[in-house]
Amino acid sequence: MDYDIDPELAAALAALPKGPNGSLVDFSDIPAFRERMRAAGAQFPAPAPDPRVKIETLGIRREDGSLLEVVMFHPGGADQPRPALVYFHAGGQVLGSAHDRAAWAYGATMALRLDVVLAVVDYRLAPETPAPGAAEDGYLAYTYLTEHAAENGIDPDRIGLAGASGGGAPATATALMVRDRGDRRPRLLSLNYPMLDDRHETRSSHEIVDLGICDRRESLYAWAAVLGDRMGAPDVHPYSAPGRATDVAGLPDTFIAVAQFDVFRDENIDFAQRLIAASVPVDLHVYAHACHAWDVFAPQSALTRTFEQTWHDYLRRHLHGQRTPLRDATARDETTNHIAEP
Repeated sequence: MDYDIDPELAAALAALPKGPNGSLVDFSDIPAFRERMRAAGAQFPAPAPDPRVKIETLGIRREDGSLLEVVMFHPGGADQPRPALVYFHAGGQVLGSAHDRAAWAYGATMALRLDVVLAVVDYRLAPETPAPGAAEDGYLAYTYLTEHAAENGIDPDRIGLAGASGGGAPATATALMVRDRGDRRPRLLSLNYPMLDDRHETRSSHEIVDLGICDRRESLYAWAAVLGDRMGAPDVHPYSAPGRATDVAGLPDTFIAVAQFDVFRDENIDFAQRLIAASVPVDLHVYAHACHAWDVFAPQSALTRTFEQTWHDYLRRHLHGQRTPLRDATARDETTNHIAEP
Protein backbone atom coordinates (compact mmCIF):
# COMPACT_ATOMS: atom_id res chain seq x y z
CA MET A 1 0.00 0.00 0.00
CA ASP A 2 1.17 3.53 -0.78
CA TYR A 3 1.10 5.51 2.48
CA ASP A 4 0.72 9.24 1.84
CA ILE A 5 2.54 10.24 5.03
CA ASP A 6 3.10 13.90 5.90
CA PRO A 7 6.60 14.89 4.70
CA GLU A 8 7.80 15.94 8.17
CA LEU A 9 6.69 12.62 9.63
CA ALA A 10 8.17 10.65 6.73
CA ALA A 11 11.55 12.36 7.19
CA ALA A 12 11.53 11.67 10.92
CA LEU A 13 10.67 8.01 10.41
CA ALA A 14 13.33 7.57 7.72
CA ALA A 15 15.98 8.84 10.13
CA LEU A 16 15.13 6.35 12.88
CA PRO A 17 17.04 3.04 13.08
CA LYS A 18 15.05 -0.03 12.08
CA GLY A 19 15.36 -3.55 13.40
CA PRO A 20 16.21 -6.72 11.43
CA ASN A 21 12.59 -6.98 10.29
CA GLY A 22 12.67 -3.47 8.82
CA SER A 23 10.37 -2.09 11.50
CA LEU A 24 10.84 0.20 14.49
CA VAL A 25 8.99 -2.39 16.57
CA ASP A 26 9.57 -6.15 16.75
CA PHE A 27 7.40 -8.12 19.16
CA SER A 28 8.27 -11.52 17.68
CA ASP A 29 10.82 -11.96 20.50
CA ILE A 30 9.72 -9.67 23.32
CA PRO A 31 12.65 -10.29 25.73
CA ALA A 32 15.17 -9.66 22.94
CA PHE A 33 13.38 -6.49 21.84
CA ARG A 34 13.25 -5.20 25.41
CA GLU A 35 17.00 -5.72 25.69
CA ARG A 36 17.65 -3.92 22.39
CA MET A 37 15.54 -0.99 23.56
CA ARG A 38 17.34 -0.90 26.93
CA ALA A 39 20.74 -0.95 25.24
CA ALA A 40 19.73 1.76 22.79
CA GLY A 41 18.40 3.96 25.57
CA ALA A 42 21.58 3.53 27.60
CA GLN A 43 23.60 5.19 24.83
CA PHE A 44 21.92 8.54 25.42
CA PRO A 45 21.82 10.55 28.64
CA ALA A 46 18.34 10.98 30.05
CA PRO A 47 17.20 14.61 29.89
CA ALA A 48 16.79 16.24 33.27
CA PRO A 49 13.18 16.94 34.23
CA ASP A 50 12.11 20.49 35.04
CA PRO A 51 13.37 21.39 38.56
CA ARG A 52 10.04 23.05 39.29
CA VAL A 53 8.40 19.62 39.36
CA LYS A 54 8.69 17.29 42.33
CA ILE A 55 8.90 13.62 41.33
CA GLU A 56 8.15 10.82 43.77
CA THR A 57 7.35 7.14 43.52
CA LEU A 58 4.26 6.00 45.35
CA GLY A 59 4.10 2.31 46.27
CA ILE A 60 0.64 0.76 46.71
CA ARG A 61 0.30 -2.78 48.02
CA ARG A 62 -1.67 -5.27 45.98
CA GLU A 63 -3.71 -8.00 47.68
CA ASP A 64 -0.85 -10.47 47.20
CA GLY A 65 1.54 -8.16 49.06
CA SER A 66 3.48 -7.02 46.00
CA LEU A 67 3.89 -3.33 45.25
CA LEU A 68 2.32 -1.36 42.43
CA GLU A 69 4.47 1.70 41.79
CA VAL A 70 3.06 4.98 40.50
CA VAL A 71 5.46 7.77 39.50
CA MET A 72 3.95 11.10 40.60
CA PHE A 73 4.80 14.44 38.97
CA HIS A 74 3.77 17.35 41.22
CA PRO A 75 3.89 20.78 39.49
CA GLY A 76 4.13 22.84 42.68
CA GLY A 77 3.54 22.72 46.38
CA ALA A 78 0.49 21.50 48.23
CA ASP A 79 -0.97 25.02 48.40
CA GLN A 80 -4.13 23.81 46.70
CA PRO A 81 -5.51 20.45 45.55
CA ARG A 82 -4.89 20.01 41.84
CA PRO A 83 -6.57 17.87 39.20
CA ALA A 84 -4.78 14.64 38.40
CA LEU A 85 -4.28 12.50 35.33
CA VAL A 86 -3.70 8.77 35.87
CA TYR A 87 -1.58 7.86 32.86
CA PHE A 88 -0.79 4.50 31.20
CA HIS A 89 2.35 4.47 29.04
CA ALA A 90 2.63 3.07 25.53
CA GLY A 91 4.44 -0.14 24.55
CA GLY A 92 1.92 -2.65 23.24
CA GLN A 93 1.22 -3.80 26.84
CA VAL A 94 4.53 -5.69 26.66
CA LEU A 95 7.13 -2.92 26.83
CA GLY A 96 7.93 0.21 28.81
CA SER A 97 7.96 1.44 32.37
CA ALA A 98 6.84 4.39 34.45
CA HIS A 99 10.47 4.55 35.58
CA ASP A 100 11.78 5.31 32.08
CA ARG A 101 13.85 8.36 32.94
CA ALA A 102 14.00 9.40 29.30
CA ALA A 103 10.24 10.03 29.55
CA TRP A 104 10.43 11.92 32.84
CA ALA A 105 11.18 15.24 31.14
CA TYR A 106 8.03 14.80 29.06
CA GLY A 107 6.00 13.92 32.15
CA ALA A 108 7.29 16.95 34.04
CA THR A 109 6.56 19.24 31.10
CA MET A 110 3.05 17.89 30.77
CA ALA A 111 2.34 18.31 34.47
CA LEU A 112 3.52 21.93 34.29
CA ARG A 113 1.65 22.81 31.13
CA LEU A 114 -1.61 21.37 32.40
CA ASP A 115 -1.06 22.28 36.07
CA VAL A 116 -2.06 18.77 37.12
CA VAL A 117 -0.57 15.97 39.16
CA LEU A 118 0.50 13.39 36.58
CA ALA A 119 0.40 9.85 38.01
CA VAL A 120 2.12 7.34 35.68
CA VAL A 121 1.15 3.75 36.49
CA ASP A 122 3.92 1.15 36.35
CA TYR A 123 1.43 -1.54 35.37
CA ARG A 124 2.47 -5.16 34.94
CA LEU A 125 3.37 -6.23 31.42
CA ALA A 126 2.51 -9.26 29.30
CA PRO A 127 3.31 -12.05 28.77
CA GLU A 128 4.54 -12.29 32.37
CA THR A 129 1.19 -10.92 33.55
CA PRO A 130 -1.66 -11.60 31.12
CA ALA A 131 -4.75 -9.41 30.92
CA PRO A 132 -6.54 -8.15 32.92
CA GLY A 133 -3.55 -7.76 35.27
CA ALA A 134 -2.59 -4.34 33.86
CA ALA A 135 -6.17 -3.10 34.20
CA GLU A 136 -6.39 -4.31 37.79
CA ASP A 137 -3.23 -2.29 38.47
CA GLY A 138 -4.92 0.72 36.92
CA TYR A 139 -8.01 0.24 39.03
CA LEU A 140 -5.90 -0.04 42.19
CA ALA A 141 -3.98 3.15 41.34
CA TYR A 142 -7.12 5.12 40.50
CA THR A 143 -9.13 4.07 43.55
CA TYR A 144 -6.15 4.59 45.88
CA LEU A 145 -5.67 8.14 44.61
CA THR A 146 -9.37 8.97 44.96
CA GLU A 147 -9.35 7.66 48.54
CA HIS A 148 -6.02 9.31 49.46
CA ALA A 149 -6.40 12.44 47.37
CA ALA A 150 -5.79 15.02 50.08
CA GLU A 151 -2.42 13.61 51.16
CA ASN A 152 -1.30 13.59 47.52
CA GLY A 153 -2.40 17.16 46.75
CA ILE A 154 -5.25 15.99 44.48
CA ASP A 155 -8.87 17.02 44.05
CA PRO A 156 -10.69 13.63 44.07
CA ASP A 157 -13.47 14.97 41.84
CA ARG A 158 -11.05 16.00 39.10
CA ILE A 159 -9.11 12.84 38.29
CA GLY A 160 -8.91 11.67 34.69
CA LEU A 161 -7.66 8.48 33.03
CA ALA A 162 -5.37 8.58 30.00
CA GLY A 163 -3.46 6.08 27.90
CA ALA A 164 -1.45 5.98 24.70
CA SER A 165 -1.24 3.06 22.25
CA GLY A 166 -0.90 -0.11 24.36
CA GLY A 167 -1.67 1.95 27.46
CA GLY A 168 -5.09 2.70 26.01
CA ALA A 169 -6.24 -0.84 26.83
CA PRO A 170 -5.69 -0.74 30.62
CA ALA A 171 -6.88 2.89 30.74
CA THR A 172 -10.18 1.98 29.10
CA ALA A 173 -10.55 -1.24 31.08
CA THR A 174 -9.95 0.73 34.28
CA ALA A 175 -12.82 3.05 33.31
CA LEU A 176 -15.06 0.01 32.79
CA MET A 177 -14.05 -1.46 36.16
CA VAL A 178 -14.70 1.82 37.96
CA ARG A 179 -18.15 2.05 36.39
CA ASP A 180 -19.06 -1.57 37.10
CA ARG A 181 -17.83 -1.51 40.70
CA GLY A 182 -19.59 1.73 41.58
CA ASP A 183 -16.54 3.85 42.37
CA ARG A 184 -16.10 7.60 42.00
CA ARG A 185 -16.47 8.47 38.33
CA PRO A 186 -13.37 9.71 36.47
CA ARG A 187 -13.52 13.21 35.07
CA LEU A 188 -12.48 12.00 31.61
CA LEU A 189 -10.96 9.21 29.55
CA SER A 190 -8.24 10.32 27.13
CA LEU A 191 -7.01 7.84 24.52
CA ASN A 192 -4.28 8.47 21.97
CA TYR A 193 -4.29 5.84 19.18
CA PRO A 194 -5.35 3.16 21.68
CA MET A 195 -4.89 -0.60 21.32
CA LEU A 196 -8.38 -1.90 22.14
CA ASP A 197 -9.44 -4.98 20.17
CA ASP A 198 -7.68 -8.33 19.77
CA ARG A 199 -9.84 -9.57 16.89
CA HIS A 200 -8.07 -7.73 14.03
CA GLU A 201 -11.14 -7.73 11.82
CA THR A 202 -11.20 -4.09 10.70
CA ARG A 203 -10.16 -2.70 7.34
CA SER A 204 -7.26 -0.71 8.81
CA SER A 205 -6.00 -3.84 10.56
CA HIS A 206 -5.61 -5.45 7.15
CA GLU A 207 -4.33 -2.29 5.42
CA ILE A 208 -1.42 -1.33 7.68
CA VAL A 209 0.95 -4.22 7.10
CA ASP A 210 4.30 -2.75 6.01
CA LEU A 211 4.54 0.81 7.30
CA GLY A 212 7.19 -0.24 9.81
CA ILE A 213 5.82 1.33 13.01
CA CYS A 214 3.07 -0.76 14.58
CA ASP A 215 1.77 -2.94 11.78
CA ARG A 216 -0.70 -5.83 11.82
CA ARG A 217 2.08 -8.34 12.48
CA GLU A 218 3.29 -6.57 15.61
CA SER A 219 -0.24 -6.03 16.89
CA LEU A 220 -0.92 -9.76 16.52
CA TYR A 221 2.26 -10.61 18.43
CA ALA A 222 1.40 -8.14 21.20
CA TRP A 223 -2.17 -9.38 21.64
CA ALA A 224 -0.93 -12.99 21.65
CA ALA A 225 1.32 -12.06 24.57
CA VAL A 226 -1.52 -10.27 26.37
CA LEU A 227 -4.19 -12.95 25.90
CA GLY A 228 -2.37 -16.17 24.99
CA ASP A 229 -4.72 -18.82 23.66
CA ARG A 230 -7.70 -16.55 24.38
CA MET A 231 -6.86 -14.16 21.53
CA GLY A 232 -9.75 -14.00 19.08
CA ALA A 233 -11.97 -16.27 21.17
CA PRO A 234 -15.64 -15.25 21.36
CA ASP A 235 -15.71 -14.93 25.16
CA VAL A 236 -12.82 -12.53 25.84
CA HIS A 237 -13.88 -10.17 28.62
CA PRO A 238 -13.81 -6.39 27.99
CA TYR A 239 -11.50 -5.96 30.99
CA SER A 240 -8.92 -7.87 28.93
CA ALA A 241 -9.75 -6.31 25.53
CA PRO A 242 -11.96 -3.24 26.03
CA GLY A 243 -12.83 -3.05 22.35
CA ARG A 244 -15.04 -6.07 23.10
CA ALA A 245 -17.32 -4.00 25.36
CA THR A 246 -20.92 -3.99 24.13
CA ASP A 247 -22.18 -1.83 27.01
CA VAL A 248 -20.23 1.43 27.14
CA ALA A 249 -22.95 3.57 28.72
CA GLY A 250 -21.84 5.47 31.77
CA LEU A 251 -18.22 5.91 30.74
CA PRO A 252 -16.79 9.40 31.27
CA ASP A 253 -16.37 12.07 28.60
CA THR A 254 -13.85 10.64 26.15
CA PHE A 255 -11.14 12.03 23.87
CA ILE A 256 -9.82 9.79 21.09
CA ALA A 257 -7.06 10.73 18.64
CA VAL A 258 -5.84 8.41 15.91
CA ALA A 259 -3.91 8.63 12.64
CA GLN A 260 -5.19 7.96 9.14
CA PHE A 261 -2.46 5.35 8.63
CA ASP A 262 -2.79 3.44 11.89
CA VAL A 263 -3.56 -0.24 12.36
CA PHE A 264 -5.91 0.80 15.22
CA ARG A 265 -7.76 3.48 13.21
CA ASP A 266 -11.02 1.68 12.54
CA GLU A 267 -11.35 0.01 15.93
CA ASN A 268 -10.87 3.46 17.49
CA ILE A 269 -13.54 5.01 15.26
CA ASP A 270 -15.88 2.10 15.97
CA PHE A 271 -15.37 2.50 19.72
CA ALA A 272 -16.09 6.22 19.46
CA GLN A 273 -19.28 5.52 17.52
CA ARG A 274 -20.47 3.09 20.19
CA LEU A 275 -19.77 5.66 22.89
CA ILE A 276 -21.76 8.28 20.98
CA ALA A 277 -24.66 5.85 20.54
CA ALA A 278 -24.58 5.30 24.31
CA SER A 279 -24.82 9.10 24.91
CA VAL A 280 -21.21 9.40 26.10
CA PRO A 281 -19.72 12.78 25.02
CA VAL A 282 -16.84 12.06 22.63
CA ASP A 283 -14.20 14.18 20.95
CA LEU A 284 -12.89 12.07 18.05
CA HIS A 285 -9.94 13.32 15.97
CA VAL A 286 -8.55 11.48 12.95
CA TYR A 287 -5.32 13.07 11.72
CA ALA A 288 -4.84 12.92 7.95
CA HIS A 289 -1.41 11.92 6.61
CA ALA A 290 -0.34 10.81 10.10
CA CYS A 291 0.94 7.43 11.31
CA HIS A 292 0.81 5.62 14.63
CA ALA A 293 2.49 7.59 17.47
CA TRP A 294 3.39 10.44 15.13
CA ASP A 295 3.75 12.82 18.08
CA VAL A 296 6.46 10.60 19.58
CA PHE A 297 8.46 10.11 16.39
CA ALA A 298 8.13 13.70 15.12
CA PRO A 299 7.58 15.88 18.20
CA GLN A 300 8.49 19.13 16.42
CA SER A 301 6.24 18.60 13.40
CA ALA A 302 3.30 20.84 12.56
CA LEU A 303 0.92 17.88 12.92
CA THR A 304 2.19 17.20 16.42
CA ARG A 305 1.85 20.85 17.45
CA THR A 306 -1.73 20.91 16.15
CA PHE A 307 -2.59 17.66 17.96
CA GLU A 308 -1.00 18.69 21.26
CA GLN A 309 -2.78 22.04 21.27
CA THR A 310 -6.14 20.31 20.73
CA TRP A 311 -5.42 17.54 23.25
CA HIS A 312 -4.06 19.77 25.99
CA ASP A 313 -6.93 22.22 25.60
CA TYR A 314 -9.38 19.34 26.03
CA LEU A 315 -7.60 18.19 29.19
CA ARG A 316 -7.53 21.72 30.65
CA ARG A 317 -11.21 22.29 29.98
CA HIS A 318 -12.27 19.01 31.54
CA LEU A 319 -9.86 18.95 34.47
CA HIS A 320 -9.93 22.64 35.36
CA GLY A 321 -13.45 23.37 34.17
CA GLN A 322 -12.39 26.07 31.75
CA ARG A 323 -9.79 27.02 29.19
CA THR A 324 -6.65 27.89 31.15
CA PRO A 325 -3.40 29.55 30.06
CA LEU A 326 -0.12 27.76 30.33
CA ARG A 327 1.06 28.21 33.89
CA ASP A 328 4.42 27.78 35.53
CA ALA A 329 4.49 25.98 38.85
CA THR A 330 7.21 26.25 41.45
CA ALA A 331 8.62 23.30 43.35
CA ARG A 332 11.93 21.83 44.40
CA ASP A 333 13.57 19.28 42.14
CA GLU A 334 13.11 16.29 44.39
CA THR A 335 12.84 12.57 43.81
CA THR A 336 11.54 10.54 46.76
CA ASN A 337 10.09 7.13 47.42
CA HIS A 338 7.55 6.06 50.00
CA ILE A 339 5.35 3.04 50.55
CA ALA A 340 1.60 3.39 50.98
CA GLU A 341 -0.84 0.86 52.35
CA PRO A 342 -4.34 0.81 50.79
